[in-house]
Amino acid sequence: MSAKHFVNDPNRAVLASLRSLTLTNPSVLLDEPNKIIYRHPASLSSEEKTSVICGGGSGHEPGFAGYVGRGLLTACVAGTIFASPSAQQVRACLEHRLPSKSKGTLVIVTNYTGDVLNFGMGVEKTRAMGKQVEMLVVQDDVGVGRAKGGKVGKRGIAGVALVVKVCGALAEIGAGLEESARVGRLVADNLVSVGAGLSRVHVPGRPRQDAKDEELRLGMGMIEIGMGIHNEPGCEQVETDLTGLIKKMLAQMLDPSDEDRAYVQIDKSDETVLLINNFGGLSNMELGVITLEVSEQLVRDYGLKPKRIVTGVFFGSLNGLGFGITLMKVVDSGLGSGKSMLELIDMPAEAIGWPGAVTRETWERSYPKIQQNLGANEEQDKPSNLRVDPKLFQRALTVALKVVIAVEPEITQFDTIVGDGDCGTGIKRGAEGVMEMLGTSQLTEDVLTNFSKIVRVVETTMDGTSGALYAIFLNALAHDLREQDPSSPTTITPQIWSKALSLSLQALGKYTPAQPGDRTLVDALFPFIETLEKTGNAKEAAEAARKGTEATKGMKASLGRSVYVGGNGWQEVPDPGAYGLSMFLSGLAEGL
Repeated sequence: MSAKHFVNDPNRAVLASLRSLTLTNPSVLLDEPNKIIYRHPASLSSEEKTSVICGGGSGHEPGFAGYVGRGLLTACVAGTIFASPSAQQVRACLEHRLPSKSKGTLVIVTNYTGDVLNFGMGVEKTRAMGKQVEMLVVQDDVGVGRAKGGKVGKRGIAGVALVVKVCGALAEIGAGLEESARVGRLVADNLVSVGAGLSRVHVPGRPRQDAKDEELRLGMGMIEIGMGIHNEPGCEQVETDLTGLIKKMLAQMLDPSDEDRAYVQIDKSDETVLLINNFGGLSNMELGVITLEVSEQLVRDYGLKPKRIVTGVFFGSLNGLGFGITLMKVVDSGLGSGKSMLELIDMPAEAIGWPGAVTRETWERSYPKIQQNLGANEEQDKPSNLRVDPKLFQRALTVALKVVIAVEPEITQFDTIVGDGDCGTGIKRGAEGVMEMLGTSQLTEDVLTNFSKIVRVVETTMDGTSGALYAIFLNALAHDLREQDPSSPTTITPQIWSKALSLSLQALGKYTPAQPGDRTLVDALFPFIETLEKTGNAKEAAEAARKGTEATKGMKASLGRSVYVGGNGWQEVPDPGAYGLSMFLSGLAEGL
């Protein structure tokens, strides 16, 4: 196994990937010798429709084999990784893998020399046999300007997915070859795309050193704008944040004053379709962040609110750490109602490469604005007669929160050894949230009024297991304090605190089986409450919590992610949750 891939044999990778398509879409077949994915004759509603085929090198999945299916491609011809299929493969597809009664065949390719030549040769051979064939070359990459592109022109990247979608939809509803080709060219002529990447991709089968060299080609923090999908270098290397990167990319696509790249004039009044293409190595979360940034800048800087937004891997580059932006200007298809560009894009398709989750009806429906304000919690907001010195309360809380924030690196280090590393940051977020609340909200003598503010902050800033445990416990504590609310103003005592804390610990037990000795935050919480009940002394209780935490060193975990962690690190560090809580309690006692 290589350093970058589970499968290091490139030929096996290509064929196995193609075979898998027949499992995920039973309506397609594989001609293995020619690496052709094509629709099963039984899946065709009619053999007298226009056939649409596409193809190119592998490594761009789901393009193009993943687009074979109803409403998209009739067939696809695949090459080896990043290499065009041969003219013989193309001929085999055109002559033997398409419906014999087809109205004609539209061949869609991206603008790479090998693809244009080999598909072109296959097209001419087929025409010589008297068959109707048209070829459409897509070139949408504005990262290659006019000066650099010269006679070759722009490269074809993810915009081809929109061309395939429109032409496939037309063919499915019975459009002829001439009509399909004309509208396909109309789409291609109104596309602009540009990509950006953090590193080149590693091709299966190449030496491991190549992988290291490819990662180091760009310096740390550098981004390559205009990077191609075959490891081609981009037009510019920059060091910027996402906002600055998107600004540069959109300028290349939409700035009419850029004579080298102003290929398509898109005005505020134009309808558009936005496609965000994952090169293959980005998480869905990061792709979502990119989609939001692109959409907001389009509205703010260009007055463009796309009518449709689609995101995902459309035309990948193996495991590439990059993405592309494609914008399609919606123009009149000339075909009348039911065949507009948007309607063709919205038509259903049955292929694994096209995201068909959101229907036209959903896109076109009007959605009134909804007020999302949450109602107040009547019990939490209700005043109480439990009193506290607000200055002392704020001072003690501030000291405790600062201690927790300061020890976050230690908590994180411990959790990295025995967990997933997020405990410290979660506790710190909660502490910083409460600190911010203390700086903007005036505390009062009413214990529960103050407490309700703290609970709300914890609920909104802390997540994960620790966040849930703290939220459950603190909500229970608020309830149990209110159960002891006297009929007249009364200063809260250690006895009131300890009784409420004890009842809250019981409430927590409904949701977690954690007990002392299980290596959890309960190992700090239980001795604190127990000692406070006995002595009424916060400092002695905090010391008991510290000792309980220290005892978790070498304690085998019974709950949480620590259960699954191997090695012996747990023998040397305390439980992170217990440590964070004990440090907070120590700070609280110090501040009183």
